Amino acid sequence: MLSDIERKVHRILVNYSKGRRRLPSIHELEIKTGRGRAGVFQILATLSHEGYIAWSMVDPEQIQLLKESEPTRKWIYGWK
Repeated sequence: MLSDIERKVHRILVNYSKGRRRLPSIHELEIKTGRGRAGVFQILATLSHEGYIAWSMVDPEQIQLLKESEPTRKWIYGWK
């Protein structure tokens, strides 16, 4: 399950791809999240590991969106 910041970054990636027809740069992600470069890299690594994006440290500016559906939480008491 993704954390709040990971879901936020995923949402940023999806919105950028739809609205601007491109994905944000690492610098833009730093600004939008308030995290440093290392923090953004950690979030992208998690999203990559979970299968939401294709990304590697070899070329960090290359991000490919694999899943556009937003990760959802299952709520207690049957709420979805």
